[in-house]
Amino acid sequence: MDEKPFETMNVIPFVDIMLVLLTIVLTTSSFIASGRIPVNLPRASKSVAEANKAVIIEMSAAGNLYFNGTAVTLESLRTLLAPIGRETGFVIRADRDISLQRFIDVADLLKQLSFTKVAVQTKSSN
Repeated sequence: MDEKPFETMNVIPFVDIMLVLLTIVLTTSSFIASGRIPVNLPRASKSVAEANKAVIIEMSAAGNLYFNGTAVTLESLRTLLAPIGRETGFVIRADRDISLQRFIDVADLLKQLSFTKVAVQTKSSN
């Protein structure tokens, strides 16, 4: 058998592959470095913060319900919420040991009355 040793190696296909890989790495690294696609956002004047404070609904571990610090029942809460504007914000402060059903009852009541600005206050785990 007559085998010839490699005298030269054709590196042009290897260079082409490396250039494609380099292009891919450089393109994706610009997205990774900024964390998002760069967008030049339009400017607007700062808006004035709303004067309305959020209404606080609290639920104690014993299952008691409070509306702005006053003890209420679920039925009386419905009557208290009815005249309030639908753009009012609510903060629900619920004890971690309450029944899930009790929490869902209050959240469902707010949904039935078409309130959309509802937040649940939590404590940081730090």
